Amino acid sequence: MATKRNYKKEYARDLETGKSGPGSDQSERQRARKMYDAKGIDRAGKDIDHITPLRKGGKSTVGNLRLRNKKANQGDKK
Repeated sequence: MATKRNYKKEYARDLETGKSGPGSDQSERQRARKMYDAKGIDRAGKDIDHITPLRKGGKSTVGNLRLRNKKANQGDKK
């Protein structure tokens, strides 16, 4: 079951980091997708996993990304 999104917490984090709204983590995720697509890697049916999560300061760099099946990635509780 999906957890309810905590908008107040996200807003507070965005104010603290200087990033705003959907551009904060969303742009990092999009950057990761583009990196894999540019390399021609088929990511169908898989999720791009950030080893150090974005919410903990991880970035979309080659050393912090990996492809995982959706079930394994969504099962992580980091």
